[in-house]
Amino acid sequence: MLDWLYTAIAWVMARWHDVLSTFLDPAGGLTWALSIALLVVTVRLLLFPLFVKQVKSQRAMQELQPEIAKLRKQYGSDRQGMSQAIMALQKERGVNPLAGCLPILPQIPIFIALFHVLRRLAPDKDGLYTWSDELTDQAARADLFGAPISSSFNMDGAKEQALLALDGVTYGSIRTVALILIPLMCLTTFFTQKQIMKRSGPVEGQAATVQRLLLYGMPLSLFVTGFFFPIGVLIYWVVNNSWTFGQQFFILRKMPPPGSPAAKAKAAADKPAVDPRTLAPKPGAKPVRPKGGRPATAAPESTVQPDLPEVPGPQPDGRANGSTGNGSTGNGASNGPRAGSGRAGQGPANRGKRKRR
Repeated sequence: MLDWLYTAIAWVMARWHDVLSTFLDPAGGLTWALSIALLVVTVRLLLFPLFVKQVKSQRAMQELQPEIAKLRKQYGSDRQGMSQAIMALQKERGVNPLAGCLPILPQIPIFIALFHVLRRLAPDKDGLYTWSDELTDQAARADLFGAPISSSFNMDGAKEQALLALDGVTYGSIRTVALILIPLMCLTTFFTQKQIMKRSGPVEGQAATVQRLLLYGMPLSLFVTGFFFPIGVLIYWVVNNSWTFGQQFFILRKMPPPGSPAAKAKAAADKPAVDPRTLAPKPGAKPVRPKGGRPATAAPESTVQPDLPEVPGPQPDGRANGSTGNGSTGNGASNGPRAGSGRAGQGPANRGKRKRR
């Protein structure tokens, strides 16, 4: 059913082998190991648009987290209503939660196809998947430090006998190379998964549990199953993880998770700095006052007291003000004008004082 995929993987490897054979030994293990590494590069370049879509989907999901938290508080124990509300919100914002799995899903059949092709390789066997008989036998005999790329840590049957009959190939060399590649595969998987957690941002609840399970469960499962993988598959996995690690490192620097210290530092760095000299008026230009002009300030009160009218009172000699020298008091006309003039003089002084205010 998947013969078309097996044929496609074998064809890509053969094309890279032809290119490398122009300056490397066509039957050498290094040539075939590099062909597998360039197969990884080809696949990952084809899947790069899906990776970008995955990152954008994760960013969109992170932006929806505050609204999803509000919906959880609103619906409480009504899980069905909450699920429908979340789906409606995601549809409204154009967010697809399955987009986060887009780069992973196509790699699974590719890995299976490479595993199938390398497992069927054996010396003196007929051509496989558009490979000629010579090319198939050459790939089966190609070894890397004494370990053929089609061999594995545990083998049995006719393939085991055919590979161990080759010159310079022993179980010791095969298992030594496998014991180097298996831990490398597990370590690169662990660090890649940890980097994925940084890229997706902080999560809580079941999502956090799933992340921890993948962080420790995947390397452990690969350590167990790695003893049955061909050497070529181990090379593919290590190179694939290394590519993923470098690709995610680049994305995290260019697009840090929202709310992270790196995102805040990037926003502060991208903010243009204001030069104070640009705010000053140009030489010879009239300063522009703010709208409304300067606020009016109250005028200071005068410290000069106005002339007050003379108030009648006893004099030192016992006579009242305005009395004549012959003892007349001067009541009537003589006092009236003086008092009136005093009141009249006080009025203008007060009015002048109010005006000065």
